[in-house]
Amino acid sequence: MAAMAAGDEHASSEILRGLARHLNCLNEDNKSTRKRALELIKRETVDKGLSSSVLQELFSALLKPLLKCLSDPMERCRETALTMTTEFIRCVPKPEESLPYLMPCLAQRLGEKETLETAEELRLLAVEMLTLTVEVCGKHLAPYLTDMINILQRTIVDPFPDVRRESCKCTINVAKSLPEHFHMQAESLMKPLMQTIAHQHLRVRVSVVEATGAVIQHSNGKNVDDVLSHLAQRLFDDSPQVRRAVTVVVGDWLLQMKDRYSYFHKLVPLLLTCISDEIPEISCLAADLWKQVGAQWEKENEDDIKDKLDFLLTQPPFYPQGVERPGLGCRELVVRHLGRLVPAINNDITDWLVPTRVRTSQLLSLLLLHAEDHSIQHLQPLLAILYRASTDAERDVVSNSLAAAKLLGTFVPPAVFLKLLLDHVTNLSSSSHPWAPLMVLAAVLGGCSKPLLKPHLQEIANKLAQPDVCQEYQQVVYLEQLLGCVDALLCQSESDCSAVSLQLLQVLVTVQSLCPEPHLSEKVLESVQCLCKVQGLYSVKDLYRQHMRQLLDWLSASVNTWSSYSPQRLQLHIIVIQSGPVIGEFVSQLMPLLCCCLQPDRDIEMRMTIFTMLAKLLLDATNTLDSQGHFRDESEKFLCDVLLPNLVWRAGRSAAAVRTSALSCLLALLHGGAIAPGQLLCLEEKVSPQVLSALEEDSQMARLLACRSLSTILRLIGASLHPEALNKIYPVLLKRLDDSSEEVRSVALQALGLWLSSLTKDYPPELYAAHLQLLFQQLLLYLDDPDDSVQGQVLEILKKGSSVHPSLLQREAEAVRDKQRSPLYCDQLLQHISSLPAGAGAD
Repeated sequence: MAAMAAGDEHASSEILRGLARHLNCLNEDNKSTRKRALELIKRETVDKGLSSSVLQELFSALLKPLLKCLSDPMERCRETALTMTTEFIRCVPKPEESLPYLMPCLAQRLGEKETLETAEELRLLAVEMLTLTVEVCGKHLAPYLTDMINILQRTIVDPFPDVRRESCKCTINVAKSLPEHFHMQAESLMKPLMQTIAHQHLRVRVSVVEATGAVIQHSNGKNVDDVLSHLAQRLFDDSPQVRRAVTVVVGDWLLQMKDRYSYFHKLVPLLLTCISDEIPEISCLAADLWKQVGAQWEKENEDDIKDKLDFLLTQPPFYPQGVERPGLGCRELVVRHLGRLVPAINNDITDWLVPTRVRTSQLLSLLLLHAEDHSIQHLQPLLAILYRASTDAERDVVSNSLAAAKLLGTFVPPAVFLKLLLDHVTNLSSSSHPWAPLMVLAAVLGGCSKPLLKPHLQEIANKLAQPDVCQEYQQVVYLEQLLGCVDALLCQSESDCSAVSLQLLQVLVTVQSLCPEPHLSEKVLESVQCLCKVQGLYSVKDLYRQHMRQLLDWLSASVNTWSSYSPQRLQLHIIVIQSGPVIGEFVSQLMPLLCCCLQPDRDIEMRMTIFTMLAKLLLDATNTLDSQGHFRDESEKFLCDVLLPNLVWRAGRSAAAVRTSALSCLLALLHGGAIAPGQLLCLEEKVSPQVLSALEEDSQMARLLACRSLSTILRLIGASLHPEALNKIYPVLLKRLDDSSEEVRSVALQALGLWLSSLTKDYPPELYAAHLQLLFQQLLLYLDDPDDSVQGQVLEILKKGSSVHPSLLQREAEAVRDKQRSPLYCDQLLQHISSLPAGAGAD
């Protein structure tokens, strides 16, 4: 060995003697000379594959000249010097001997406020050399830690991204190599690291995250708060590599950081957030680390949780299907820090950044899954969080928050959550989002178990059916959530819902009556069908038959206060329309309600709406109001007490509109057959004056309806009317032949034809010849009407009426024939009269 050492010493001496001239050339002014000298030195030393002991001797002799070359003006010379120095450090057995000269030199070149090295590639070589130095020198660097920190403070924020990455690598090595000294100066690296953590290059961000993890791990722990917000932002990084690095770092802190117990409440949310990452690899990694953290905490606190380990390992009943229950340690970690986590969730759930709100809503679900029934003590703030999150504009936030609400329903007893939730449903804290408590209630009910929910069905249904809940708001979104609550009850309780079927039907009727959107109406009908199905009812009609009496009592209770803004009038419409023939079974109960709300002193718009509804029903009376033949028993009262009072003339356009709607209802009553001819004949003296008066209305529609109603009356009972009653009708109809509306004129002519057809043997033509003469004279004038269709229609009417008093009509026709512009129709009429059999009519 001594011989080898002497040989190495001799070899190094020989090499140094051969390098003497080259070393002198390093001081020459000519840059080419210096460059060539360095290359020759490199060729004769590090490139020759010399033994480590020889290189150690050479390094000791060449170190100072090489370090001096680091300040050479020529970039190539500096690069060669850096390369040679790095190779010497890598190969020599005692590189630490170079530290007294190497570290001050590097600190001067890289650690000052103004970096002397201008070439970014050379700064990278220098930092790589520094990293190597830390690897091979280890604890020998302790005296030079300040120089190291000064250098890293500058290079971590270097303009060249590769320098930043290498600096982070070097930082990790320093922290691990000098743990007992590093913690005293670790704080000074936090600022440059946080300045770089959002760098545009993802590899730089990854390196900074890893370096931050090492620095915090080997620091005094005082800087955790300074970096948490920055790390939390990296959870939303576009790069999966960055998010994975954050996951590893946070998991490492939770497992190994000395003061981790002080920061569990801040670190646990970060790792749980990583579990929700969209990349499966990251999600699985985070879940595995979380299991390790829980298992480690469980082991470290075994005595504290001994009772729970022995007795509380059984999974709770009704646990969410397909969900793996977290370990006891994980659950305990969340439970013990939930009081601190809930306020943070409350703050972040309204953050202006959408990704933050989405991740926060995901975290909330995970926390509730871990907390299980321990969330009861935080129920009030949790519900407030869910109300806000459920109204978020971002769909993912809403869906995640509702998933969290469903977990509340799973783990919290209904008696507990209903006490708060139902109060919030009625006493709304935010009028801008009144549907939020309903949305959360529907989700919570969706997570609740059927046996536990059953005793509370009555309470829930009664609350939903209260007017201040189901009738207070008409926004579509509010009604959707109200429907959602009903659907949740139907889904969770099924056949048990028969006990609250009436209340649920009341809510469904209200939703459909207030909803202007067809899609929501379709959903309501589906829910009504479902309500039938869970009770084993054959059809919706059976459901209404089951509850019609209570429904009408429900409406009658408030009928005295109805107005055009009352939802009850719309509820009545839904009930009578959807129940079909069933409503005919309850006419005796319906009629008092109609009589009350249709009195002439009640709200005008409300009366118009109800009259329109009744008109539709009466047109198909046999399948609706009169399906059992009971409406005929009430029709006289309905006509006298409801319709006729609303036909009495009153000033104003609104009053005229009511009369028009009442006329439509009267026409429907007459057409639909809901009143017998005998009943109508008894009431003719009351009905005819109102209809004849309506023929003078300003409204064209009213006049048209009056004409049609009069035609129907004549068709039904015209032949049974007293001649005096008949003689009151035709003069008013004659006036309508000059109506501004062609349609009214046409219907009036049809009515006159029916009037003539109503004349029987009880109407002696000679006795009432004056009336007939007036009628014939007026009609004959319209044989010269500008409208050909009117002329033709009048001719046909006169032909039909010619049998009443042919001679009178013939005389009147001959009298006007010569005065008309177009006597053709008169000739045709006279020809028709002459063809009548002898003795027709009265002479």
